[in-house]
Amino acid sequence: MSDATVTIVGAGVVGMACAVQLQRDGHRVQVVDRGPPGEGCSRGNAGIIAVDHVLPVATPGILRRVPRMLLDPTGPLAIRWGYLPTLTPWLLRFLANAAPARVDRLGAAIAALTAPALDAWRDLLDAIEAPELIERRGWLAAYRSESGFRADAGERQRQRALGVAVDELAAEELRQQEPALAPGLARGVLYPESAQALEPLLVVQRLAEAFRRNGGTLVRADVGAIDVGESGPRSLATDSGPIPVERLLLCGGAWSKPLAAALGHRVPLDTERGYHVHLPDPGIALRRPLLDGDRKFFLTPMATGLRLAGTVELGGLKAPPDWRRAEMLLRHARDLLPGLGEAGAARWMGFRPTFPDSLPAIGPSPRLPNTWFAFGHQHLGLTLAAITGRMVAAMIGGRPSPVDAKPYRIDRF
Repeated sequence: MSDATVTIVGAGVVGMACAVQLQRDGHRVQVVDRGPPGEGCSRGNAGIIAVDHVLPVATPGILRRVPRMLLDPTGPLAIRWGYLPTLTPWLLRFLANAAPARVDRLGAAIAALTAPALDAWRDLLDAIEAPELIERRGWLAAYRSESGFRADAGERQRQRALGVAVDELAAEELRQQEPALAPGLARGVLYPESAQALEPLLVVQRLAEAFRRNGGTLVRADVGAIDVGESGPRSLATDSGPIPVERLLLCGGAWSKPLAAALGHRVPLDTERGYHVHLPDPGIALRRPLLDGDRKFFLTPMATGLRLAGTVELGGLKAPPDWRRAEMLLRHARDLLPGLGEAGAARWMGFRPTFPDSLPAIGPSPRLPNTWFAFGHQHLGLTLAAITGRMVAAMIGGRPSPVDAKPYRIDRF
């Protein structure tokens, strides 16, 4: 067992996966978070282990959509006008990454993480005796029009070039895959290699239970500042008093930016605000997660009902939710699934931490020898949590990372 305790800030899916992996590696670990494990962004995601999501959010086609983003508050991509002055430096970097050459380079870096992601999850869930929490079902995209299907052809081409299996379906094949779909849809796309968490919050809770059972410490505290000495962080200043630090791993998700700055790293992290509507009794049976190919949100069958999740709103951490975006998800879902049951519908909004290049920060601090980072996974926090844990455990243990961590270094900007 390592002599130095690793303190992890953040008990989301990335933080808890890192905690269990470090614990398996022989480290003493404590996790600090103001809320229970998984109650942040991890609670409300679409539940997909999206090993096919190998492209950055900024792609060549997004430049054409920016004017609509600014004008349509209920579109799949929206920007809060009041937040635009704060967002502008991030947005300019984001748009610069939509250049084709950059998309190809960033896609290769994302694919390097997604390729081993499912195997890493299987290994981690086997270790905590919970393999049933994830099933490999693939997911399906449904398009209302041939033009919508063709508009995404370039993205499918890039996905295939990065090793993703993509099966294009005619209208009748789409109906055979999902008989509950409305008539009149034009085309479909099946991504057969992805998997699904049957209840994302439960995954994090089971990780936390195993972590605690094996001697890990969970501390409920809100970290407000970090005391940094010559050799690195010495303690966390929290609302429950100071917490001594020997080694620090920052997994604070959307709240990581000021803590990274306290550690000497000013990073262009911002927040994608994601919404969901959860239907406990939808009256509709889907065989696998379904993407509305035109409106870009997921309909995911879960153990507790049907979840409608997705879209991106750029508006920071402080603005109140715009529940029209949740209502939009429900309205669009009715178009795809006639007879959808809406009784007991529950709304939710959460914050995805995102860098303008769509890559996370994973790895050591080049400034502080006792500090590491694992945050900024944008839409792929659930997908990449287990492989991130493997990488972090290897690096903290002094071994080579199983994935070359250079593209994800925190000082890349």
